[in-house]
Amino acid sequence: MTRPLRIADRVWLSTTSDPRGRPGPAPASRHPDDLRRAAALPEWRAREFLAGRGLLRQLLTAVRPDLADAEITADPRGKPALHGHPGIGISVSHTEGGVAAGVAVGRALGVDLQRPTTHVSPALTRRLLPHHARQLAALPPEHAAEEVAWIWTAQEACVKASGAGLAGRPWTIRVPPGARRGHWGGYRWTTLRDRSTLPLSCAYTDRDAPVEKAGPPA
Repeated sequence: MTRPLRIADRVWLSTTSDPRGRPGPAPASRHPDDLRRAAALPEWRAREFLAGRGLLRQLLTAVRPDLADAEITADPRGKPALHGHPGIGISVSHTEGGVAAGVAVGRALGVDLQRPTTHVSPALTRRLLPHHARQLAALPPEHAAEEVAWIWTAQEACVKASGAGLAGRPWTIRVPPGARRGHWGGYRWTTLRDRSTLPLSCAYTDRDAPVEKAGPPA
């Protein structure tokens, strides 16, 4: 997937992985502010950071070119935002060999991309899916690990959209095995099972929810 993908009304997503799951080139950002921030990071993290910022700015150029050069800031929990534009939701995710970025107009947004592990422990499965652990245990190990990755991306996308991060207890969010979409409080989540080989999900506030007031459900 290289072109912007419209997920919902005013929600777009882009990733460096092509439809066969092979990572494509990440367009490293050359924006002065991004380069300044990257200079303070370890080399490997700087490469990852600039790849994410580059893909995000490429997506902004496609869907909101007037904002492509806007300053990108982050709150104390690391949730990114466009400085001076609280009505625009943005999100970036990295995994081994892949980057994903999203933009939403008038909605808070969270995006998560994960490369599955080769094995997932029963204890982790029970923690992430206490109501579906038995169903996953019946799958071959590699299939179970892939399904856990899909579920985790949806859970993680929700708490990224809310700004809560891990404090939002993503493992408590109900995401049944094989599910493609659902709700969590005032957020909708979608797994891109038909669009991405790597597990990739996004979450966003309902149509009329103002971005600046988005927060974790009670």
